[in-house]
Amino acid sequence: MPLSHDDRCAITDLINLHGHLCDSGELDRFGEVFTDDVVYDVSDLGGGELHGLDALAAAGLALGEGNPVGHHVTNIILAERADGLVHARSKGLGVRADGTTGSLTYEDTVVRGERGWRISHRKLIVHRVPLNGVWRTP
Repeated sequence: MPLSHDDRCAITDLINLHGHLCDSGELDRFGEVFTDDVVYDVSDLGGGELHGLDALAAAGLALGEGNPVGHHVTNIILAERADGLVHARSKGLGVRADGTTGSLTYEDTVVRGERGWRISHRKLIVHRVPLNGVWRTP
């Protein structure tokens, strides 16, 4: 069954909510965005995989002042999968307290459950060079 307009809006709102919760320190509300058993892959930042809501919130608290003061998401693309899950790809911008910024891509698996749509797996891909370095390839 194709994603309805309402589904697309709900998933987009879900992805957008993450930044609002992080920036306001409402880490106890991560269950509104992620499944209880979420796998949050921050390997590209040197942190490995975080498993579950408690680990995700604890990692945010442990990072403390190292957290961005602003999480911004844009360019959300949703693709239906044959297994009923949704692949969501979006761009993230993090603004730090000193004004510097960073860019990444979120690769999400989104599932529909009893509480509505939730992200069950998120992988962060950090952008460190323009054009993903393709100009360097012979």
